[in-house]
Amino acid sequence: MVMQESGSGKNHAGTERFGIVGIPPLAELERLNRRGCEIVDLDEPQVRADIDRTSRYLPRVYCAVLRTVVLNAMHLELDGVLIDVGPGKCDCARHVAEVLDAMLPCPVVRTENRDSRPFGIPLCRTKMALPEKLRRITASVRTVTPHGELPACRPTAGFWGVPPRDFSILDLFPETTHIYGWTRCMENKTPADFELEMRINPEVPTVFFAQSFCAKTALARHLAEHHPLGLYLDCDVTAGNSARSKVEAFLELSGVARPR
Repeated sequence: MVMQESGSGKNHAGTERFGIVGIPPLAELERLNRRGCEIVDLDEPQVRADIDRTSRYLPRVYCAVLRTVVLNAMHLELDGVLIDVGPGKCDCARHVAEVLDAMLPCPVVRTENRDSRPFGIPLCRTKMALPEKLRRITASVRTVTPHGELPACRPTAGFWGVPPRDFSILDLFPETTHIYGWTRCMENKTPADFELEMRINPEVPTVFFAQSFCAKTALARHLAEHHPLGLYLDCDVTAGNSARSKVEAFLELSGVARPR
């Protein structure tokens, strides 16, 4: 096995640390929560390191999120990894599971989240800065606690897709942006709910987003082409000036007020 390049081991309290990829089934999350485990979302950047260091494990044509998973695994000491390799994530996650299994000394547990009990989507529809909405939604994958009630707002813009690796692109959207796509499934804790992922509002100017090289780019572009007020957008590791300009111009031309 290839050992991690660095890491601090268990946290200061001696708690077990488990990494998760995608959204684990509720039963698995409950088990980790009952044991008091620290849960680390490997989909999100957790370390400051050059993502190109993952090239010895993954081709650069893999999406930035899965490359981030491997980058985190290279630097964090973990007691186990729980990875969704079912329809709620992607086929590439199944391949990454094999890579992690070979490179890590800890168990890599493959799961398939087919949960169907809805937790609701209050964050997706409430008035709140879009980066904060996404932060709360991504944080919610570590717990089985139901969402609290939040008032829904009338949408003036839409963000469809997956949480971007670079949240700075979200700063361009108003607080009255509704979230659609897989991120909505994420908050609902039903990542394999394709019908929910496909829901759109044709009356709302919507940016259809996916990470570059992600299989969801095909669906994002397809939906954008058939949406009367849609923009297809993909970004790799960071949201560059070109991507930001596209979003700014699209929202301005659609009459959407810029955030203050």
